[in-house]
Amino acid sequence: KMTLGQKIRQLREDSGMLQRQLAAILEIGDGYLSKIESDQKILKREHLKKISKTFNFSFKELEALWIATKVYDIVKDEKEGLNALKVAEEQLKYKKK
Repeated sequence: KMTLGQKIRQLREDSGMLQRQLAAILEIGDGYLSKIESDQKILKREHLKKISKTFNFSFKELEALWIATKVYDIVKDEKEGLNALKVAEEQLKYKKK
């Protein structure tokens, strides 16, 4: 699985779009977009719809990657991060019943 930043870069490059062009569409700086594509910064949720429409790509898949990025950022430095994710997964399954 790729990260949200990697997916955005792939969509942009596959369409032949320059970073500055996508940055203009998203109304952000191209330096900021560069950091998003290298997973150093996270995009705002509202940008996902523009990316989805621009590249005709699944909003749900982008949103799942966005959420995963936020979750990863919370647990990446935690010793029990993986265990916490497993517990959270069980809690989600339990709540859906």
